[in-house]
Amino acid sequence: MAPQQPHDWIARATAQQDSVFNALKQCREQLWINPKATRFESIKSQLPLTLADIGEASARLERFAPYFAKVFPETSARNGIIESDLIQLHEGSTAVARLFAAEAPHRLLMKCDSHLPISGSIKARGGIYEVLCFAEQLAHEHGLLNESMDYTCFDTAPFKALFAQHSIVVGSTGNLGLSIGIISAKLGFKVSVHMSADAREWKKALLRSKGVNVVEHTSDYSVAVAEGREQALATPGCHFVDDEDSTTLFLGYSVAALRLKQQLAEQQTPVDEQHPLIVYLPCGVGGGPGGVAFGLKQVFGDAVHCFFAEPTHSPCMLLGMHSGLHNGISVQDIGLDNLTCADGLAVGRPSAFVGALMDPLLDGIYTVSDDHLHALVTLMTDTEQLSIEPSAAAGLTGFVWLQQAGTDLLEQTGLTGTLKQATQLVWATGGNMVPEEEHAKYYALGQQALKAKHSE
Repeated sequence: MAPQQPHDWIARATAQQDSVFNALKQCREQLWINPKATRFESIKSQLPLTLADIGEASARLERFAPYFAKVFPETSARNGIIESDLIQLHEGSTAVARLFAAEAPHRLLMKCDSHLPISGSIKARGGIYEVLCFAEQLAHEHGLLNESMDYTCFDTAPFKALFAQHSIVVGSTGNLGLSIGIISAKLGFKVSVHMSADAREWKKALLRSKGVNVVEHTSDYSVAVAEGREQALATPGCHFVDDEDSTTLFLGYSVAALRLKQQLAEQQTPVDEQHPLIVYLPCGVGGGPGGVAFGLKQVFGDAVHCFFAEPTHSPCMLLGMHSGLHNGISVQDIGLDNLTCADGLAVGRPSAFVGALMDPLLDGIYTVSDDHLHALVTLMTDTEQLSIEPSAAAGLTGFVWLQQAGTDLLEQTGLTGTLKQATQLVWATGGNMVPEEEHAKYYALGQQALKAKHSE
């Protein structure tokens, strides 16, 4: 049977007056509950990756911890482990609830990957991890390394001389490029970052200051990735970091689940089916949130419920999963412009690997307007003194959607009787490295959005 074409699905959705499709086309905010979500234990054995794979990734990061503590002093407080704080939102939770005429949840936490060391975003997990895998592999192949060695050896002349003979290429909207560029340059690789038109100028400038070759494109993320892939294939000794289809990146992100489990235990926060954990993850192409969600399901099973959050102008994962076409359809196919203030989420076509893997695991996806993203940035600045970028704010309206969902929708998630005692968690994905003048612009736009919201 020939694969379904986007125009066939669009024609059928139009004829059937598909309400999800209509809301997507009109850039209206909505909550979509995944009809394919399945109890984790029933599909666990069918998944392509396991908890053991996540454990192996965690062990590799621990081996590199002495190296990080040496060359990135900002990691020394955690002995070279790249990790972020888990905080509780108090005034921020109340302010968001008030803005959307909702009640503040029982407990709202924030995972501050916005403040991860080295590159200031969730991409410091997967992006840095993939480069470490490549570096470790090369060092083994050339007889420089055995795993009993102190990994500070990666900061010595023989290792740098080896890595200087190899290159790394990635396509990015910004944050993945920062993580790949900074760690690759530090290790001694030649590195090129292909950046899409929506990438911020300050991110390009920061990369260039680290000795990274920045290749600018006038098109969106998909073109930057395609061009990066083409360059890598044509360059001997080059490793391409494929954000759309890399299990290595994915596993780097998934290690966050093991770290979160420890943090919740330290805070004496129970997680079980009567006290569920509900996690809201901003989503671009899907690798970061997909990896985290996969890890969380492996660690907490059916006691965790994961939702992705996307901009109304770039809802690629929602479109891909709802249509069943995954990366076979783009937001441009349904007339959207893929332009959003959430530059890290400005992706028109989702990862096929992540979309298919999330089919049985993800509870749902909701969308957020740019005005609301700006307003949320301002609220977090005023109430919690947190500097986050618009894409990182997308998770903040998740609790509102669930609270205001109809009974039928809530029943599909299995949360009907447990929502009030749930711990809800917003994953803040980036923002700490945003220059003050850039954050001031976000803040001013948020003030305007808040004023407009209050006058409705």
